[in-house]
Amino acid sequence: MPDEQGTVLILGAGINGAALARELVLGGISVVVVDTGDLASGSTSYSSRLIHGGLRYLEYGEFDLVRESLAERTRLLRQAPHLVRPLKLYIPVSNRLGGLRKSVGRFFGWNARGARRPGPPRGLWLVRAGLALYDRYAHDPLLPRHGTSTVAEGRDVRVSRDRYRWLCSYYDAQVMFPERFVVDLLDDACRAAGATGATFRLYTYHRATLDGRTATVRAVGNDLLVATFETTAVVNATGAWVDRTLRQLNVNWRNLMGGTKGSHLVTANPRLRAALGGHGLYAEAEDGRPVFILPFGDASLIGTTDIPFEGDPAEALASQQELEYLIHTVNAIVPDVDLTAGDIDLHYCGVRPLPRADRSTPAEITRRHWLEEHTGSQHTSSEVPLYSVIGGKLTTCRSLAEQAASTIRARLGLPMVVVSRDRPLPGGTDYPADPVALEAELRRLATAHGLAVDQVRAVWAMRGTRAAYILAEGPIDEAGKANLAGTHLPIAFVRWVIRHEWVWRLGDLVERRLMLLYDPQLSEACLRTLAALLVEEGLLAADGVDSEVARTIKRLETHFGKRLSNDIRT
Repeated sequence: MPDEQGTVLILGAGINGAALARELVLGGISVVVVDTGDLASGSTSYSSRLIHGGLRYLEYGEFDLVRESLAERTRLLRQAPHLVRPLKLYIPVSNRLGGLRKSVGRFFGWNARGARRPGPPRGLWLVRAGLALYDRYAHDPLLPRHGTSTVAEGRDVRVSRDRYRWLCSYYDAQVMFPERFVVDLLDDACRAAGATGATFRLYTYHRATLDGRTATVRAVGNDLLVATFETTAVVNATGAWVDRTLRQLNVNWRNLMGGTKGSHLVTANPRLRAALGGHGLYAEAEDGRPVFILPFGDASLIGTTDIPFEGDPAEALASQQELEYLIHTVNAIVPDVDLTAGDIDLHYCGVRPLPRADRSTPAEITRRHWLEEHTGSQHTSSEVPLYSVIGGKLTTCRSLAEQAASTIRARLGLPMVVVSRDRPLPGGTDYPADPVALEAELRRLATAHGLAVDQVRAVWAMRGTRAAYILAEGPIDEAGKANLAGTHLPIAFVRWVIRHEWVWRLGDLVERRLMLLYDPQLSEACLRTLAALLVEEGLLAADGVDSEVARTIKRLETHFGKRLSNDIRT
């Protein structure tokens, strides 16, 4: 077994662990990332899939967080254009002056008696003032400024005219598949390791233990020893699992996390999709909670709830009450949709990695992030610096990583370097300048490799400009040119993903690599094809196909409410 000298151990392969690994390796520091599950299998997969500045943070006076978030939003739109795209959102407004008093109270931290009771919805003056500040902090010349129209004038989205009088518009961004974002971050860490001389290793479905400066990595399940190495620092980036991870490391520390449970649903209801017109809605539910109704491919994504959660985050599931709440909220906002439980194609639920706080409502808990260092007699499991990442969100993963890397480098006596601010993700390098150039590149690749344009487009959606490199790795035979059942993904690309994107199980492919979880055409035939490919790559025994497919189907049903299609188109 190779010995890793001077290596930072990162626990957790979610968005923050992956971003920090990339930052450190880009700066020449060797990294080992260990996760007891798959990459991006925690909170990262269960977010609202927005890259945003945090408009509502303004009410709590967190202006620096809004500035940071908006700067990172602008950066990601340029560095990851294959994954992060602008999204126009509308805020429906029913009155002029509502929410002013409550907003002032939030700004000054007043927790008046009865603050939990919903007040009047935010009014036009308050919303427009917030959007004006938002535009000022953004400094983004590529995105239009906010606007206001009456509901009667509105042509882009439809909302209830009985309930609302105005529509305020603004721009943020959407990342449909943050799971793919994590893959790009880790791919860049791999590529950077070759350039900087640092080493990078990722062990999913493994756990790490510490004995002094020595870290030991063993496989989950069979406890097989796979690596030992000397560490210079340990970072606990396990998100909602931070406190549990500290206990497993025998660190006696106060509880740091106070996560809240957030549920979402996806529906292909055509009336809702038409009402959105390709844009998003950011509205208030009857209890005052913010709710997003967003375009999601050919479907719509609705979320979220915000409920304190104390159990194992892996066991968080969307409750019937939460789903009914979201359905009721949509029907109150958007006319003539008549959404029902039967319209739910799937749902998902995750626990936000929020800091523990004594606040009257979950929405008041800060979305700031920081690196908590564990020192003194309560930290007895290791002789090396140990940190925990507290908070964080998709939008600020890169800036969090930069700040954390600066802290770690200072502790190790290394000079500060800034390496990721202007570095595109692998799929965003040399991205076509406009839709016409993009279409020309897709057609060029299709001709060069004997594929249909829709096949190249499907690969591009996953890997951006890296598609050219992947398709050029070798000639694609006729079997490799065939589509995976129900998709436009060539079998050759699926094989490449299995070989190069840290895939171990069928669920990895379905939920976090090929994003088939969200495909209405996902069928048992497709699952069996994927299982057969895993057998070919030596990752699944031939006699284990039936049980692996059955296990995956059960998880899709129980965890996501996902029904398989009987369509077996190729």
